[in-house]
Amino acid sequence: MVHYTIKLSKNEVEELNNIINKGRHTSQAFRTAYILLNCDKGEFSENTEIKNSEICKILKIGERTIDRVKKKFIEEGFESVLERRPSTQKFTKKVDGDIEAKLVTLCCSKPPEGFAKWSLRLLADKMVELNYVDYISHVTVGEVLKKTNLSPGK
Repeated sequence: MVHYTIKLSKNEVEELNNIINKGRHTSQAFRTAYILLNCDKGEFSENTEIKNSEICKILKIGERTIDRVKKKFIEEGFESVLERRPSTQKFTKKVDGDIEAKLVTLCCSKPPEGFAKWSLRLLADKMVELNYVDYISHVTVGEVLKKTNLSPGK
């Protein structure tokens, strides 16, 4: 296992102390500031040798968390370790106004032969069959109909 040694500059120590002592910050920023200050082995360090296990007991976190913070600090830098990661998931809306209108029209139409009313799965399958969308789940169909105050079979 790689051991990362944290050596903070005077400006970094001051900024971490400001996070702890002033202003409003996320709990993650506080935790990271405490971890970095306690792990600092630079010339501006206020602490003597503190072990990770002692930091874990005080902050009530796992040793793996300390290792991740140290690694991120060394590899990505000071600013990166204090900021939250932006969401990596990028979802695109499958249902826009046009698809929604087609779904509502389909829901208000007569159900297929052999069925007394539309089900969410039937609507989803019919939307794909009519090439309105390449795929749509019954859950998405239900959410759209709930938004428009419709329910299948009415």
